[in-house]
Formats: sequence, structure tokens, C-alpha cells
Amino acid sequence: MARTASTKAPKAAPAVELHHDDVVPVNVMAIAQASYGEDRDLLNQLLGQAQMADAVAKLTATVAVSKMAYVKENKLYQALSGMKDRDGRGLSGTWEEFCKLLGTSAPKVNEDINNLQSFGEEALESMSRMGIGYRELRQFRKLPDDSKAALIEVAKIGDKEAFVELAEEIIAKHAKEKDVLTQRVTEAEADLDARARVLQDKNSKIDRLTEEVAKLANPLQTLPWDERVAPFQQEITQRQALLDAALAKHLEAVKALDAWFTAEATQSLDHDPEAPWELPPAVRAVVLHLDDAVNRSAMLVAEVRNELDKRFGGDIAAARSNVLREEA
Repeated sequence: MARTASTKAPKAAPAVELHHDDVVPVNVMAIAQASYGEDRDLLNQLLGQAQMADAVAKLTATVAVSKMAYVKENKLYQALSGMKDRDGRGLSGTWEEFCKLLGTSAPKVNEDINNLQSFGEEALESMSRMGIGYRELRQFRKLPDDSKAALIEVAKIGDKEAFVELAEEIIAKHAKEKDVLTQRVTEAEADLDARARVLQDKNSKIDRLTEEVAKLANPLQTLPWDERVAPFQQEITQRQALLDAALAKHLEAVKALDAWFTAEATQSLDHDPEAPWELPPAVRAVVLHLDDAVNRSAMLVAEVRNELDKRFGGDIAAARSNVLREEA
């Protein structure tokens, strides 16, 4: 039996106040929102309406963008599948085809939908009247939610000067915070590289010491024990001197940083000796870096202490006891 065209009117989209210039694209959206049984007949009308002049210009209105968002979210464009465009080419019912039929492109409509969902109709229309373009809107969308909300509220007021001033302030702050985070990432990567180099050097020394221990265990070795272990003792002494010097430098850095900041703070015109001092971000970053360095040193010392106790704890205790008895 042949299928008869439905005479029912298409279901209306969500109620929005329409302007005369919006009638064609809005009607297209309403057609696309009809039930699936009616879509094929009604979308034949859509193909004809999409050929009308000014379709692209009319799609710039936020009310039309909201209709496009509705079509995309509900995948109403899939009803085009099996139909043909005005050039006779078959349609597969994709979002890209639907946008092309309306004289625009999917990337542009996607951008419009993203802007509408991010800022809302009222703020977006106000920003459009201010001359805010796609590049600026794309930049605003990347801002934190609280900053974006502040821009939206100012945009609704319609004061272009206040909006531009706030936008520049927020973007500058966001860029500064990004620079700080980038610097921290760079420092963290440098720390990881340094730790990898230290670990590689440590493994090399362990391999060398293992070879020396193997030589000491050789039964053919005839040297006295004190001569055999002399290289170990000498290396330990040299290494400890380096550690002592490095840790002493850390201690000097703590004292110097405290003295410098105290002098800077007390010389400030607004210095209040009764009020607590707050470290500036740059100084705080240096203090945290120094704290991380000291913690790393402490962790390595604790690891050495644990291994020494585990392997030679009993021998060390006995030797200490003998020393105490001899001194007594």
C-alpha cells in the first residue's frame, strides 16, 4: 500500500520569541523535530527551504542556534537518510549533511552551540552586540568556571567598557597562573632528571663496589684486611665530606633566606610588626623547593641507615660496646 503524506502539523519546538528574519531557519528546525513517521515527507520541504537566500545569515541568531542544538542533541538529522539533495546526491543522514543543507558547516554550528551552552542566550547576544568574535569567545570558554560566570554577569548588563576591562584582567590573571604551573612542571621534570642521574651514578658505584667485594672474597688474596678495606674507608671519608658541605650549604640557605626576607619586610613602608608576615609567592616557591631538597636528603639517609642496621646492626652494636668498655 502506498504511504500517504501526513497532514498533521509538525510538533513545535520549545517556545522562544521569534523575529521575522528567523522564520525560515526556525521553521526548518520545527520540521526536523516532527515525529519520525513524518520526517521523510517534511524533510522534503526542508530541502526546498534550505535553498532559499539568507539561510546562512539567519542561522547566526541565538534562537536559531538553540534550534540547531535541539536537532543535534535528539539526532533528528538522521531522518534525512535515504533522501537526495538538490543535486540528486543521496543523503546518509549525518549532522554534517544537515548543516550543509542549511548553507553552513558543522564546525561553525558546533562552535555556535558551544558558545550558547557556555554563556547562555542573554549573555551571548549581549557579547555579539559588543563585537566580541569567535576568537575571544573561544578564549573565554577556557577560563575557570568562576571567572566565566563573572564575565557572563557583566555581559548581561551590556556595559562594553566594564566587560572588556574585566575580561582583560581575568585573562591576564589566568595567563600568570598558567605560567606558574608551567614553571612548576619544568622544575619537577628537572628534579626527575637529576634523580635519574643520581640513581644511575649510584648503580654504577654499587656495581664497582660489588666487583671489589668479589675481589676481596678471592681466597688467593693475601693482603691484610686493613689494606683490603682501605679504599672503602677512603671513599667513605671523601663522600661524607661532600655530603657535609652540601648539607651545610642548605643550612646557610635557610638562614640567608630568612635574614633577607626579614630585612625586606621590615623596610617596607606598610610594615606592621604586630601583624603576621606572609611570604610572597616567589619566596614561598623557593622555600618549598628547599624543603623538597632537604626531604629528599633525609629519605636517602634513612634508607642508608635502614640497610646498614639490617646488614651490620649486630656488629655495630658489639663494636660500640667494645669501644665503651675500652674507654672505661
